[in-house]
Amino acid sequence: MTDDHRDDRDDEAARGRLAGRVCVITGAASGIGAGTARTFVREGALVVVADLQDDAGRALVDELGDSARFAHCDVTVEDDVAAAVETAVSEFGSLDVMFNNAGIVGAVGSIAQMPTEAWDNTISILLRGVFLGVKHAARVMLEQGSGAIVNTSSTAGVMGGLGPHAYTAAKHGVIGLTKSTANELAPHGIRVNAISPGNTVTTMTASVMGDASDIDNAGTRIASTSPLGYAGFPEDIANAALYLASDESRYVTGHTLVVDAGQTSSGMVPNRFNSGSNRQIHEAGRTT
Repeated sequence: MTDDHRDDRDDEAARGRLAGRVCVITGAASGIGAGTARTFVREGALVVVADLQDDAGRALVDELGDSARFAHCDVTVEDDVAAAVETAVSEFGSLDVMFNNAGIVGAVGSIAQMPTEAWDNTISILLRGVFLGVKHAARVMLEQGSGAIVNTSSTAGVMGGLGPHAYTAAKHGVIGLTKSTANELAPHGIRVNAISPGNTVTTMTASVMGDASDIDNAGTRIASTSPLGYAGFPEDIANAALYLASDESRYVTGHTLVVDAGQTSSGMVPNRFNSGSNRQIHEAGRTT
């Protein structure tokens, strides 16, 4: 990259919708999280990439340059979440945006045969992890008197039949937690909102469809069932997170923004999660 091009990029970031804002994104090494990290940096943010995928997280930070730092973070471990928040404060001086995005599909199968350990693990990542992110972000933001927290729910958090049982329960819980904490934190200048993505082309959705590496097939299949006729990608969810993180949404709190091509407005769809053998599906395509 030439110096002129670098200067152009720096000027664009300085004018961006998140210019100078410090953001922590959990689950930022891949999928929606990585897409959001790229979008936020392009819009002028300073980003902590928080993820337990160390190699992928560090590679993304290398790509993003001086505007990003990596923090190893298992969202079920409170010390890890607290450390990611402290990385933002120590490296960049504040915390303006917390995007609690990390997730898995988790336990899949019939409720009658669901292993309790698999249920607990799924709830721990998808709901406890969001609780810890909100808790430690609020701790810093309350001192500042400002901040924006964004939580990733799902269309499975809006209606039944769109996800496995534990995933659905957790994602409904994320929406409830979003509303409850928005009510508490609003008088302190802190907004809390959620995003409910529909089917989005990532390795996680590709793994649900059988092959985490076959992104093209996932895109084709998602497009075939989309009311709009085309698939959603991480940048589509990142744009929603950008709105909720920015001052453009300064009068919005306690809201869940559904980004699903109208799927939840068009009726029930067949559920492929709550039958068959029990297993767990993780972001990187690992199935146990």
